[in-house]
Amino acid sequence: MNTKNPIFAFFSSVKLALFTLFLLAVTSVIGTVIPQKESFQWYVTTYSETTANIFQVLSIPDMYNSWWFLSLLTLLSLNLVVCSINRFPGVWQQIKADNLVTELSRLKKMRLAQNWDSEKSTTILAAELTQSLAAKGWKAEQRERDNILLLFAQKGAMTRTGVYIVHASILMIFLGAIIGELYGFKGSIMLPETKATDKIYAFNTQASIPLGFEVRCDRFGIDFYDSGMPKAYRSDLTVLENGKVVLNKQIVVNDPLTYKGITFYQSSYQSYEDFLLTVTDQQTGAAESVIMPFQQPQDLTTHSAKIGIVNAQAKGQAVTSMKIWFDDDLGPPSIFWLEADAQVTVERQDKKYTIAGKQMYATGLQVAKDPGVWVVYLGCSMMILGLFIAFFMSHRRIWLLLDKEGEKTSILMTGSANKNKNGFEKAFALLAEQLTGNSGKQDKQ
Repeated sequence: MNTKNPIFAFFSSVKLALFTLFLLAVTSVIGTVIPQKESFQWYVTTYSETTANIFQVLSIPDMYNSWWFLSLLTLLSLNLVVCSINRFPGVWQQIKADNLVTELSRLKKMRLAQNWDSEKSTTILAAELTQSLAAKGWKAEQRERDNILLLFAQKGAMTRTGVYIVHASILMIFLGAIIGELYGFKGSIMLPETKATDKIYAFNTQASIPLGFEVRCDRFGIDFYDSGMPKAYRSDLTVLENGKVVLNKQIVVNDPLTYKGITFYQSSYQSYEDFLLTVTDQQTGAAESVIMPFQQPQDLTTHSAKIGIVNAQAKGQAVTSMKIWFDDDLGPPSIFWLEADAQVTVERQDKKYTIAGKQMYATGLQVAKDPGVWVVYLGCSMMILGLFIAFFMSHRRIWLLLDKEGEKTSILMTGSANKNKNGFEKAFALLAEQLTGNSGKQDKQ
């Protein structure tokens, strides 16, 4: 491809990449500082009507889905692709290059070099050096040129691809985000205890989204500080398919439930004025749960009885105890206090009941499906690998020139690295010392 083409040159420019990254960084800060996806009235109240109108025109309330932000991402993607196409062929030539054809005069002028002599012939010396290098992880090749036997070995040739792995990782992350946007969803549901749902509601449009199965909140539990402020809360969820239980899990913040790629996060709760009571016959084990409005008795069909809440005590937002009225027509009604989330035994002539109760809550769930998340994770892993290679690994090369001079063989060892040159100099000196052994005197250049 002709790199002098102005359009190609524009999209392969490093300056374009830096400028685009700068704009993305600045706009991301704006999107972090200004809350996203609030109502228009919220922006009017928080800022002003004029500012809110400007925000609407620039799509600031939904910045990460705005045309201009997506255009910046597209521009960065094009820049990475074109830049890689432009530069990678040259890098690949360096990786696959035949380093045994390097000019001997150039090798003799390299800054990093060490000399020593040996009494052995070039053939024997080449075999010994090849074996010694192999033991240290250097696979050597050799070729005779101008009466000089040239050995070459290298490590980390593929590390030159580190920056292109980073480029590919960014594109992979973008691809994962696109997959999630096209085939995933985000929504929420406020689900009362004992109730089930097979749909949720989208954040933006409030349109219903079918789940393909049911999720039920069996129980919601909450702990409070002594001041009455909420301390921690949790939900016992059940997943049902065709009316059959397939999964149970108690979720808390940062410990969600995931089923068929859909994840349910504990996000909020809502309290009701109603109560949830459960009455169990200790002899038969029959249990019945009822949702009780305050001071409105309810029939218990399973036990042929009635139950009601005649009084309650609260601390802050939490009901701490309830005064229960229970009547099964077998003597005077039983009236007693019941602590929240506790149970009592009620004796009625020849029957015994266990009664438990609590304030009624609904669990607030955030629900997300993101089929592209694993593509994003793969992209992040690739980025870590690429950055590690790009910053901490280098392409190291060494040449050994074996020149027969009379009864002796002169060895010239030279080397180079594309990164971390100081570290390579130390490794080069140590390798030269190990290869020299007792073959002769070593002179450092």
